[in-house]
Amino acid sequence: MLYFSELEGKKVFTEDRIEIGKLDDIIFMVSSNPKVSKLVINTYRHDQLILPFEYVLKMNHSVVIKKAYMTGGLEENELYIKKNLLDKQIIDIGGNKIVRVNDVSLQELNTPEKYEMAITGVDIGLLGILRRVGVESLAYNFLHLFGYNLASQFLSWGDIQPLELTQGKVRLKKREEKLQDMRPEDLADYLEKTNEKNVHKFLRILDKKFAAEVISNLNINYQRDLFLHWEADKSASILQLIHIDEAVDILLAIPRKKREEILILIPEHKRKELQHLMNLSRTPIGKIITSEYMTTTPTATVHEVMGKIKGDTAEYSFFAAIYVLNSEKQLVGVFNPHDLLMQDRETPVYKFMTQNLIEIRLTTPIEIAIRKMLRYHLPALPVVNNNKNMLGILTFDQVAGFIQKRL
Repeated sequence: MLYFSELEGKKVFTEDRIEIGKLDDIIFMVSSNPKVSKLVINTYRHDQLILPFEYVLKMNHSVVIKKAYMTGGLEENELYIKKNLLDKQIIDIGGNKIVRVNDVSLQELNTPEKYEMAITGVDIGLLGILRRVGVESLAYNFLHLFGYNLASQFLSWGDIQPLELTQGKVRLKKREEKLQDMRPEDLADYLEKTNEKNVHKFLRILDKKFAAEVISNLNINYQRDLFLHWEADKSASILQLIHIDEAVDILLAIPRKKREEILILIPEHKRKELQHLMNLSRTPIGKIITSEYMTTTPTATVHEVMGKIKGDTAEYSFFAAIYVLNSEKQLVGVFNPHDLLMQDRETPVYKFMTQNLIEIRLTTPIEIAIRKMLRYHLPALPVVNNNKNMLGILTFDQVAGFIQKRL
């Protein structure tokens, strides 16, 4: 087995020992058995030629080719090793992580009719890097003295396929259930390094719920492109699976006409909630508050509230307080989970809730909201209207970016 790093830069001779240049790259045909189809040679005339592999006689310490050769060009379904594979990211489905191609292995094929060579896999480990910089043996021997043996981290070509020929992006072949073992944020991070076409390819094979999680972790520019491209019915079905705050951001990022086409296909109760939050977003506070909070009534018992917590907050990304609303949906009190756990099961909420509330309005400047959080050591603030009806909460995480910009 040979590695590309061992062949790159090797001298190229004709069979009568005339030196014509050095090997720069190797081209292969994309298939389940990716045979080498051409060599890229930098000649001593300071130009570059593409040599069909049929003219190659041997590749090892040097490259020997037939003296009567012709040049060729790149054809459909061909890729370069150095240009399209080396240092590119791939998804290691077995390890549920994103890795980098550090070297490419090749094998001579035992065919008596002609000399052939094929790619067998990629090295994603440290040895691949050391081999490319020419210190593999030195590093191996040095580490061996301390009882540490380096080994190649090898991925077979049978588990790899090109994703985008023009971009040279590659990924491992996948079964859907294995791909879905990945963290959605990791997959989103990988997709952002490719292009919109690749994003569409991946999302088509994913379970709709998992696809929604991946979409919610993409940056807003990718989200906007996806929803502009999709039909309204598909956009509506995906939006219903995305956290409502993310859904609002996406809807506000797309043109009004497209937004209305999508909203009309969303069930009425969900549509009203989305429209409500979009209306709130006209102020700085309104743009960042979340509707993910829990409320209860003053007469609810500790036992009842604990049951509601189990049923209502499983998907919450933030949970630090329970807000108390009266019969007119006005905010009248608040308590935290610790306060709740210290009470008897049948104690009504109004007996231990805090009634002296710190709250803000949609028009409250963000600077004042932050000052209140810091002064009273609050992880979140309730946002109310002039009638004391709750509109949402503002968490410290949501203002962290604002604080960073001011530092």
